[in-house]
Amino acid sequence: MKHILFICSANKLRSPTAEQVFSQWPNLEVASAGLDNRADVPLSAELIDEADIIFVMEKVHRSRLSKRYRKYLNAKRVICLDIPDNYGFMDPELIKLLEARAGRILKPFSQN
Repeated sequence: MKHILFICSANKLRSPTAEQVFSQWPNLEVASAGLDNRADVPLSAELIDEADIIFVMEKVHRSRLSKRYRKYLNAKRVICLDIPDNYGFMDPELIKLLEARAGRILKPFSQN
């Protein structure tokens, strides 16, 4: 079982959509969080610690993650999906992007 964490700013649109989409995939334990104080689920050291792979939506998220949580990111794989904040929750276009970009990385884990 691989533990996957999706991160965006507010945890209202992109990362919860990713969590919903990939939580249906076998062999994946999926969570999502936000970097902002106003996030529905704020990012914590515990969420990072549990994650095998961390996906961020934008380069700014990777930068903020590295600055705030550097000591928790030791050997963590952090992948930027380059998905701008232009989509609503469960937007079909957002789902297509997530499946194309994160799906190609996660597919081998869900097939084991």
